[in-house]
Amino acid sequence: MTTSGSAVKPAPWNDPAARPYIQVEGVSKSFGDFEAVHDVSLKIYKGEIFCLLGASGCGKTTLLRMLGGFETPSAGRIFIDGEDMTGVPPYERPVNMMFQSYALFPHMTVEQNVAFGLKQDRVPKSEITERVATMLDLVKLGSFAKRKPHQLSGGQKQRVALARALVKRPKLLLLDEPLGALDKKLREHTQFELISLQDKLGVTFVVVTHDQEEAMTLASRIGVMNHGEIVQAGTPSDIYEFPSSKFVADFVGSVNIFEGKLIEDEPEYVRIASDELGGTIYVSHGISAAPDAVVWAAVRPEKVFMSTAKPEGDDNVVRGAVQDIAYLGDLSIYLVKLPTGKVVRVTQPNTSRHAEAITWDQEVYLSWDPSSPVVVTR
Repeated sequence: MTTSGSAVKPAPWNDPAARPYIQVEGVSKSFGDFEAVHDVSLKIYKGEIFCLLGASGCGKTTLLRMLGGFETPSAGRIFIDGEDMTGVPPYERPVNMMFQSYALFPHMTVEQNVAFGLKQDRVPKSEITERVATMLDLVKLGSFAKRKPHQLSGGQKQRVALARALVKRPKLLLLDEPLGALDKKLREHTQFELISLQDKLGVTFVVVTHDQEEAMTLASRIGVMNHGEIVQAGTPSDIYEFPSSKFVADFVGSVNIFEGKLIEDEPEYVRIASDELGGTIYVSHGISAAPDAVVWAAVRPEKVFMSTAKPEGDDNVVRGAVQDIAYLGDLSIYLVKLPTGKVVRVTQPNTSRHAEAITWDQEVYLSWDPSSPVVVTR
């Protein structure tokens, strides 16, 4: 199940018999001596919103452009709906692409912009009129049909570009940083509009973004990219709660990472001695690692409890002093400095106006549940 509320209710990626709509097999792309994408294999299913998430230069846009036919793979193959797309030009693929800049024609009205692709395809005039009107109503721009792009807000331009891409009824829509030009509040609002629109149309979306919140909100699944490779693919909750590596844990959301050494390794639990923490970490599940291996325990800030009284026990408990506080309204962020010098990030929801006030330089105790840490070995 997706946590985002998008159209995908089942989880076909967990069904070995499910047929992928997009299949990327060992795809690489080099520009001279630089390899932008390295040996990527990926399956995307019909009706998904799949997000490629990564920092600038990680290869996500290059991979998107290969799906659209704008770049040719140096190695590997791409299948869409069972058909090999090798050598198939963009205009012959069942694909449309919405670019980051929106690329609207400034001299055309909104409805002319949306109708442009249909006219190029020589669709009958009466059908163009009907399809454009339907699409503009769907993106809530019916009353703006006669306006020019310069008379629209950023959010309205984004919806015109989306309508123009969707009016051709592609089986697959590729979106490159589609909400990057919008301010934070409008971006959050538009994310849910995009999910609703995709739900109604059932089109498969592949979205490139560097924004973690955007990926977590939109996606049925996320592919985290680094140095041209997909280092982990999974649902938003899988990526956040069960990162496969230190990189993914650190890249997606905020996290406290403690390096340590395994001192007890049992099938039901492990215990880690961490010099960074200045104590021991007890984890209530086993892991696959060699005895005395160096590992990293990742604990999300919202899973750390903070109190002025010392909790019982010695594992998963540490003392520190509040170094900084950021009040964000719905929650507060505390930076707590440990005697080892390590700074731990703690987030607490502001559920009460009259909660106990913890202030700067105050001594506090941090603790967490044994199920909270995720232990990674790389």
